[in-house]
Amino acid sequence: MEPQPRKVGQIVEPQPVLEGAGVRLKRVFPGRTLDYPDPFLLFDHFGSDNPDDYLAGFPMHPHRGIETVTYMLAGAVHHKDSIGNSGVIEAGDVQWMTAGGGILHEEMPKSRQGRMAGFQLWVNLPARLKMSQPRYQEIVADQIPEMTGEAGAKIRVIAGTVNGVTGPVTEIAADPVYLDVSLPASASFSHAIERGHTALVYVFEGEGVFGISDQGDGQTVSYPRLIVFDDGDYFKARTNGGSVRFLVMSGKPSYEPIVRYGPFVMNTQAEIQQALRDLREGTFVWREAP
Repeated sequence: MEPQPRKVGQIVEPQPVLEGAGVRLKRVFPGRTLDYPDPFLLFDHFGSDNPDDYLAGFPMHPHRGIETVTYMLAGAVHHKDSIGNSGVIEAGDVQWMTAGGGILHEEMPKSRQGRMAGFQLWVNLPARLKMSQPRYQEIVADQIPEMTGEAGAKIRVIAGTVNGVTGPVTEIAADPVYLDVSLPASASFSHAIERGHTALVYVFEGEGVFGISDQGDGQTVSYPRLIVFDDGDYFKARTNGGSVRFLVMSGKPSYEPIVRYGPFVMNTQAEIQQALRDLREGTFVWREAP
């Protein structure tokens, strides 16, 4: 069977929300039009030159049953957590945190002026890993390979593989792809994604044509918009008169039930109640069994 191109299935416009202790950002999902593109649970885009929009940050808070992925475009964030990690993530850096059975962490702006911009993605953990040992991967910008493709296309490979180049984030259950792609005018990009995996593209600069078929037609999408692709074996994108920059995110669905309660995503309501009890009783943070 010939490889089939993925077509645009849905386009989602982000909505403004207030999160953390008062951070203004754009929420792409969950929302009215898109809830849970399995295995992805949440995707936020933050970006502002006004410190009042981001200074409140995200003080210490719990997570269980998920992975959180922070990718910085501008500014710097200081982070620390309950398992001893602490540091600063800056422009181009990625923080991939596997909360597993329980972690407390905070992310607070390091600078009090200038631009702060980036993304946060939540990835579901399958039931077998929801109570696993927390894991933290901090990837600095120069550890992320950047490739140059046709007609000057630039591709940063955070997770997954492009033309034999593999990103530094590895050993993630959802088998994710996470790419930052910049296409100049009159450039094109094609990427194979395993059939059955969820495939998303978030356009955050410029405009491009996506979901291009074998006949050459596709759909023009301008920023800021999320594209949810139908199933297939690959997707194609191109630019016309201008440039475009977008994230590519794909992953293997778990096809498991989920129950959400704020920063907890488990499989049953009983597991959510257990997380709340653990938090009240001071036993929330993951500890290795004796």
